[in-house]
Amino acid sequence: MRQRFAGLVVGLAIGAGLVGAAWWLSVHTGDDPVQDFTACAGSQPTTRPSQPSAPAARVPRFSHVVVIVMENKDCGDVIGNPEAPYINSLAGRSALATESFAITHPSLPNYLALTGGSTFGIRSDCTTCHVPATNLVDQLEAAGLSWKAYMESMPAPCFRGTKAGLYAKKHNPFLYYDNISQRPARCANVVPLDHLTADVRRRKLPAFSWITPNLCDDMHNRNCGIRAGDKFLSRLLPPLLHAVGSNGVVFLTWDEGESSSTEGCCEKAGGGHVATIVAGPLAQPGARSSLPYDHYSLLRTIEDGFGVPRLRSAACPCTPPLTALLRDPPQR
Repeated sequence: MRQRFAGLVVGLAIGAGLVGAAWWLSVHTGDDPVQDFTACAGSQPTTRPSQPSAPAARVPRFSHVVVIVMENKDCGDVIGNPEAPYINSLAGRSALATESFAITHPSLPNYLALTGGSTFGIRSDCTTCHVPATNLVDQLEAAGLSWKAYMESMPAPCFRGTKAGLYAKKHNPFLYYDNISQRPARCANVVPLDHLTADVRRRKLPAFSWITPNLCDDMHNRNCGIRAGDKFLSRLLPPLLHAVGSNGVVFLTWDEGESSSTEGCCEKAGGGHVATIVAGPLAQPGARSSLPYDHYSLLRTIEDGFGVPRLRSAACPCTPPLTALLRDPPQR
């Protein structure tokens, strides 16, 4: 059953950090022309803004991070698509990586890359495989940071089953790590998505939140598709953009593209060209970057913003952080 988020929307306003911008900034190099945000790459330049704001010199310190991972759409399938009005509005007023790439195919290795800095040799959507390795949760807890993973349609916290209705384990990387799935206190933080409503209402949003939509709302299922995913995000995101606070950020990305394009990207990527949107108060409003990024870039950005060590491929000199899409926190 698809979850509803009316309770999240009532009484909450969109965060002040998402004030719409009337310009679209390319940050690949200082001399690049501004491009229309509705295209993933290669669009005709538009008018350069007279007074663009400078991106952050380094990854700013985050108070809250939310990561939302959608499924199996190339960047061009979503950005500029009239079936995704909310996503495109968000991209226009937030920040967009126009050259962002998944690591591989199929889904599961990408989810592990985003949370562990490696695919750990896994090349399928296996359900009995496991990973005896350190991961982002280890880093967060070592730094005293709270975390939760919210899984839409998951029947109960720490549910270890392969599938239940529209929930699929292959999109839940946390239960593949032995030191999460086999530790009850940690595993209790992997919860159904409807727990998010109560956490936001009680102002108990953890420092790090991961959200996996179900098999309909993630856009992969052709019977639901892009329009369903866009509606899901239009309900989910507005209260979250407020709840993350003035030093918070929301990362919206796709696990893999339907192609295997790597043109113009990174030495570790081979899972297709996907959209990555950075939203929230610490996003650079209206910015777009054509620097080559991959899922390890997103993990590195989270680690740098929380001041924790980088894991595996996130530590590679070949992995740039998403600094160009972020801005410094407002002065107090």
